[in-house]
Amino acid sequence: MKSKIPNPPSNPPFVPSPKHGLKVEGRASGPKGKSRHAGLREKIERRRARVAILGLGYVGLPLAIEFAKAGFPVIGIEIDPARVGMLRRGRSYVQDVPSTELAPLIHDRRLVPTGECDRLAGADVVIICVPTPLRKTKDPDLSYIVRAVEEIARFRRRRQLIVLESTTYPGTCDELILPFLEKDGAAVGRDFFLAFSPERVDPGNPRYGTKNIPKIIGGITRQCTALAGLLYGQVIEKVHPVSSTRVAEMAKLLENTFRSVNIAMVNEMALICDRMGIDVWEVIRAAATKPFGFMPFYPGPGLGGHCLPIDPLYLSWKARVHNFEAHLIEIAAEINERMPEHVLGLLRRTLNRRRRCVRGAPIAVLGVAYKRDVGDTRESPALEIMRMLIRDGALLSYADPYVPSLECEGRRLRAARLTPAFLRRQECVVIITDHRAFDYEAITRHAKVVVDTRNATRNLPRELRKRVVTL
Repeated sequence: MKSKIPNPPSNPPFVPSPKHGLKVEGRASGPKGKSRHAGLREKIERRRARVAILGLGYVGLPLAIEFAKAGFPVIGIEIDPARVGMLRRGRSYVQDVPSTELAPLIHDRRLVPTGECDRLAGADVVIICVPTPLRKTKDPDLSYIVRAVEEIARFRRRRQLIVLESTTYPGTCDELILPFLEKDGAAVGRDFFLAFSPERVDPGNPRYGTKNIPKIIGGITRQCTALAGLLYGQVIEKVHPVSSTRVAEMAKLLENTFRSVNIAMVNEMALICDRMGIDVWEVIRAAATKPFGFMPFYPGPGLGGHCLPIDPLYLSWKARVHNFEAHLIEIAAEINERMPEHVLGLLRRTLNRRRRCVRGAPIAVLGVAYKRDVGDTRESPALEIMRMLIRDGALLSYADPYVPSLECEGRRLRAARLTPAFLRRQECVVIITDHRAFDYEAITRHAKVVVDTRNATRNLPRELRKRVVTL
């Protein structure tokens, strides 16, 4: 029996208005005065534009789902054959995309996953959602974007809308992508349309997802912005157009740099409080009672994930190109990168008080994902802490309900079960990621001592808190 999918939602599409300073009508016109992109505009409005999404990770797959649910025919292009195989079987590997939501779209071919880039030739819209990591020198690695643009240029059709969502430095669209697409004489705003719309995905967030997070849109030309806004307005509740791709690119970096700098400030406060014997968590609670002029951020074992450890360095790199040293951003990165070493020092002191040392001590790390209630370990501070513990000779184990196994220092480790017997065998238990699935009262009751880097044990009874050392 063919599966049933609800009719596409009837949320009103984005329509540029005078307050946006945008018009959909193009400057260049075809026969009988018809604008060159009127056909594409009509396809988008009728939700018949064929949408190709390059990269089906934590950004691309949820976006593909939203377009497919809205009625657009979607091609998902993914270079990992294992992922393509899973998707074709209706199985999701992204936590925020349930297989029950994915499978009917695959079955009805509203979403077609493939590893073949030649499918780009039939697309009216191409959205780039590929990784943008840093090199070891902390310079931007745009190789994934470059390869994506090469494939787009190879199979490009006229009147195509191309949107970059991958986080990058201001100027990427007009300095890197635009010249590449114009090499064959094609003109932006006439033969193709180019825009930037930064991803704002927060994995594991139950309140905000792809559909209800406002979408920033910045195009190379006003027509590019208008078309991209019209496209996203079909599937996103709120669209916010800006004057250029550079503004959109910078807005994304401002969002994450704001968080990085404020986390660095409170991490440094934690280091100062540690020297003074003051409970930094109590200090933050007290400061947060002020109803204005203060926003609480919290210390931790270091930054992790796909954005915070990386995005601010994109901005500082670009600033240096313009002969400007972004001192605050660089210092914030240094402070945040220092936190794993601080955690290790705290653990050593804790063991010393028990007349033990790290070498030969059974130590369990609780939580290796970069944030609570997800299974993503990218840039997780837990991995650096674990590497240092192994190098110091600890008998290391870990527990994480979302990460069944991982590699660390050439070793394949499997997640342990947090039984009372396991906890009693450990000289120390270190909480790195505060998953809600952990029973902190049971952990603290059975462990000899707990080093808590997230203040996860804050609500435990006083007698149990005596076994806890906080950051």
